[in-house]
Amino acid sequence: MSVLTRDEAQTRAQFLDVQRYRIELDLTTGGEDTFASRTAIHFTARTAGDTFVELKPAILRSVTLDGQPLDPEALTENRLALTHLTAGPHELHVDAVMNYSHTGEGLHRFTDPADGETYTYTQLFMEDVQRVFAAFDQPDLKAAFDLTVKAPDGWKVLANGITEQQDDGRWKAATTPLISTYLVALAAGPWHSVTTEHAGLPFGLHCRRSLAPHLDADADELFEITRQCYDRYHEKFDEPYPFDSYDQAFVPEFNAGAMENPGLVTFRDEFVYRSAVTDTERQTRAMVIAHEMAHMWFGDLVTLQWWDDIWLNESFAEYMGYQTLTEATRFTETWVDFGIARKAWGYDADQRPTTHPVAPAPDAVPDTASAMLNFDGISYAKGASALRQLVAWLGEKDFLAGINTHFDRHKFANATFADFIDSLASTTDRDVHAWARQWLGTTGVDTLTPTVTEADGNWHLTVTQHGERPHRLTVGAYDRDINDGRHLILRERFDIDVPQAIDVPQGEAATARPGRRPALLVLNDQDLTYAKVRLDDTSAETALRSLAGVPDALTRAVLWNTLRDMVRDGELPPAAYLETARAHLAEETDLAVVQGVLTFAATQITNRYLAAAERPAALALLTDLTRALLRRTEDGSNPGLRLTAVRRFIDAAAQPDTIRGWLEEGSVPGGPELDPELRWRILTRLAVLGATDDKEIAAALAADPSATGEEGAARCRAALPTPAAKEAAWTAMFQSDTLSNYLFTATAQGFWQPEQADILQPYVTRYYQDAVPLAARRGPAIAEAAGRYAFPAPVVDADAVHLGETCLDRTDLLPALRRNLADQVDDLRRALTVRS
Repeated sequence: MSVLTRDEAQTRAQFLDVQRYRIELDLTTGGEDTFASRTAIHFTARTAGDTFVELKPAILRSVTLDGQPLDPEALTENRLALTHLTAGPHELHVDAVMNYSHTGEGLHRFTDPADGETYTYTQLFMEDVQRVFAAFDQPDLKAAFDLTVKAPDGWKVLANGITEQQDDGRWKAATTPLISTYLVALAAGPWHSVTTEHAGLPFGLHCRRSLAPHLDADADELFEITRQCYDRYHEKFDEPYPFDSYDQAFVPEFNAGAMENPGLVTFRDEFVYRSAVTDTERQTRAMVIAHEMAHMWFGDLVTLQWWDDIWLNESFAEYMGYQTLTEATRFTETWVDFGIARKAWGYDADQRPTTHPVAPAPDAVPDTASAMLNFDGISYAKGASALRQLVAWLGEKDFLAGINTHFDRHKFANATFADFIDSLASTTDRDVHAWARQWLGTTGVDTLTPTVTEADGNWHLTVTQHGERPHRLTVGAYDRDINDGRHLILRERFDIDVPQAIDVPQGEAATARPGRRPALLVLNDQDLTYAKVRLDDTSAETALRSLAGVPDALTRAVLWNTLRDMVRDGELPPAAYLETARAHLAEETDLAVVQGVLTFAATQITNRYLAAAERPAALALLTDLTRALLRRTEDGSNPGLRLTAVRRFIDAAAQPDTIRGWLEEGSVPGGPELDPELRWRILTRLAVLGATDDKEIAAALAADPSATGEEGAARCRAALPTPAAKEAAWTAMFQSDTLSNYLFTATAQGFWQPEQADILQPYVTRYYQDAVPLAARRGPAIAEAAGRYAFPAPVVDADAVHLGETCLDRTDLLPALRRNLADQVDDLRRALTVRS
């Protein structure tokens, strides 16, 4: 397939003006494999010349240009040349048969095992519109879209605009405003829908029929969050919501968390909870709702011109999602979760060889294949962190004024990084261009280190910066509570700029404060900047002894992140982190902090940073810790914390007896009763331990014949520690090419287990032999899953690193696989360093 280059896109944008698409899809022909697609494109050539249109058909039946037939055989890969165009208006008609997707790309088709109902939906991001209809597929050729869909009886069709069923049974969507090709959206199937109206607009929630009771149970909460975010954005933004409706469809086997299609946001339908979840998980769902709604303005109303500016979409929506949720909903502590979980994603990505600036140079994103690699923790978490720092430095009033200027200048059009910075600069006297160069055009994580001394009745702080970005941060000074030495009391918070002034050495800031030095000094106390921070010796001792006694959850998140960074940088033994968790986590009151610390302790420290001989002791420590959390929650006062403890107890079980008893009893003593998620979690752990078999897995699937049940069974079967089970799972992943994206991921998640090193060793070499051709055959979505989930992550040794480095020397790696392998191999190197 030919990928679109930046140069080609610029040339085509100068040559063409595209006015309108008329798309007719027929989902009633072609059975389970294909559908019919007819497209009429109205466009104008500004001069005489040649261009091309993109399409990936199963069969190209006919093409006409201005009434004259073109040869379908002229389609080369995904491009159909349009030659000898005259200056002026043209009309292109394309009639094709297209393939349904089972990898979440293009028009995805899914049959629900729970009831046999079939659903389809589009995911057209980047370059997958070509899998559905012919298009001049680049973001800066915006057009209006008219969509008509013939669907089976009993189906409902959702689209970017309000849809109506016509007399002939076809569904017609309202004409869209000018939008980019990748934002066209369709969801067709026998959806269960809940609707309401707000601010004069129809709002809808949609899911598979088998999930209807679960959506109904949460509909009030989902609508409340949607209304609160909608109203808050209208307080922030001068430009009103630009589309005619707001539908949110929870769709199966979705690759991303959600997609910001104008008027029809699609979410992965795990957000329709069929099992118990914590309030932090509900907060995450709410944040995704807020994030996607922010895109209606930043991304949809104003769209990037080329994919090097994808951060303009994602960083803005990420920042605005967390901030708006904090301001407008009951989830007032969302920045804690961002700090302990999301921000770590950015820090990790920014310390790998594959790091890139938040705003990469134009020549760094020469084509769509390279652009896909930038959907990572830098474009999301680091970019959002940079914007949060910008607001702290610029002030929210000037920041929002610049945003509104940007919307006004570029609505229903496209804009660049330079346009965005110019809009911000127009509302302030500060040098936003210099700030942008320092923050958005550079890579890596700065480190801020304090030095504290006492003299003449004052304590003196010097902050040394390893890096070159300017930081405005809050410093927190804490004293011990004289009545309870484990607790700390905030003495003061003050702001400081690093570097501070022209007469202070570059990269340093100094200040003097009255009184004795504090027991604990926390740089970046409110987590307003993006940097690793260190502790002076006295503060480090205080933190390790009294972390649970720090009064503010966001400050505790900063401290836990400091300890995490120190482990990853080889400055704190992994076992010391685990002991700190055992000492303080049982008293932690913020669930996001508990979940973040336990996740790092289990998935990174226990599974990777400790040698195999140390793993049993680590699992025992986690078991003791989760038992303490279970004892703390016996009174039912904190069901979210108890659920978190139950999950982690299951994952850490080294012996099957206790969790086998829970499974047979159908509940945990003192609660909760086992729901499908907990049952499959227990069965997966029993499979890892060799304490179940295929017969029990089949019985569990018969009791839960749902899509998640199928995924659970695939995960369990792949986790069984037998040669036959491993070979069957490997064949399914790497040879059969029949697994959907979700079943591939579930199988991969079950396959690699730290407890099964001996039986898995031969598959380390096989992985590199089989992953490369798999990615070439099945495309970017499966390549991503193969690199992320099927990688032999638990095998941490020099031979594994060498195999990975050798594979990266190959020239035939699909870019999505190459990026994931580069990150995974670097993580292996880090794990080896930490172990040493």
